Amino acid sequence: MSAKSSKKSKKASPAATNKPKVRIGFIGSGGIMNWHVDRLKKAPAEIVALADTAQGSIDRMKERQPQLAGAAEYLDWQKMLAAEKLDAVILGSPHTVHYEQICAALDHGLHVLSEKPMTCTSAHARDIIQRAKKAKKVVGISYQRHFQGVYRFLRELVQTRKLGKITYVAAFQAQEWLHAVSGTWRQTQALGGGGQINDSGSHLLDMVMWTTGLQASEVSCRQEFFGTEVDINSAVNVKFTNGALGTISIIGSAPVGFWEDFTIVGDKGCVFNRQGKVTWQDAAGGTTLELNRKPDWMDPDTNFVAAIRGEAEIGCPPEIGLRVIELTEAAWRSHKQGGAVVKVERS
Repeated sequence: MSAKSSKKSKKASPAATNKPKVRIGFIGSGGIMNWHVDRLKKAPAEIVALADTAQGSIDRMKERQPQLAGAAEYLDWQKMLAAEKLDAVILGSPHTVHYEQICAALDHGLHVLSEKPMTCTSAHARDIIQRAKKAKKVVGISYQRHFQGVYRFLRELVQTRKLGKITYVAAFQAQEWLHAVSGTWRQTQALGGGGQINDSGSHLLDMVMWTTGLQASEVSCRQEFFGTEVDINSAVNVKFTNGALGTISIIGSAPVGFWEDFTIVGDKGCVFNRQGKVTWQDAAGGTTLELNRKPDWMDPDTNFVAAIRGEAEIGCPPEIGLRVIELTEAAWRSHKQGGAVVKVERS
């Protein structure tokens, strides 16, 4: 599978349109999985089984999604894989168990869509890439920004050289993560595998590299834990392999709400994304273009089903997950060394 994604889906053949629906099992039935259910409603797929360690989560899912009333229920995801006739699974489980579950699903001949992060170590990410290739199965990550028009527009500006050579990238995200998920598995090292930088902050790391096509070479980072087991705030300085510099600020201690800023500076132009509103400054003509909305391309779930059916490339392949955790691991190492500059250990 290529790390590149296609702007448009492949045209489905008549044979493809006659294929049976993709049979999907859920591993995890928490709140975020309702988004997956809603998006799959318009795809040629059916959710036939739900697995979760808490019966209450399954019950709430079925109450909110009555069309799942007949879906089989399991308190052990391994029993679901063994008993059900599935084509694929979607993971909405704690971060540190993703690796085991992805490997098991591939061993059962299933395609996999995982919530972020794909894994919590780069060694595990590399292993999944090789396993997916050997099994010839689709593995995707539910990084929804890959499908959002705004970020696809930023990537297009870079790819078409309208910004010229990229010299600087700045990314900022603030949300009430410290308080919003207090007392949950997300703020434990055993299940979260890290803190905010490994949770919703990983979206930001992903976009820094995906929109620009850059890869990090050196990182320095300082983090604040606010008395928890895991990082809450991260201030990351990055040097990329092309010489460009970057700053990534992931703030989980905001008192309320959510805010995201994203800036790319090139020698021919700059583009600024302020909470979804994009301003593009073209140095050559001095023009400014403001975009409040760009059309999206699919979504992680409909794309996943289309990729299984051979109708599209997977929009966010496992190579993306590898690059994200490589940068994340470098940030963790740097913080442990007092903010020292460390090399990104890349395969």
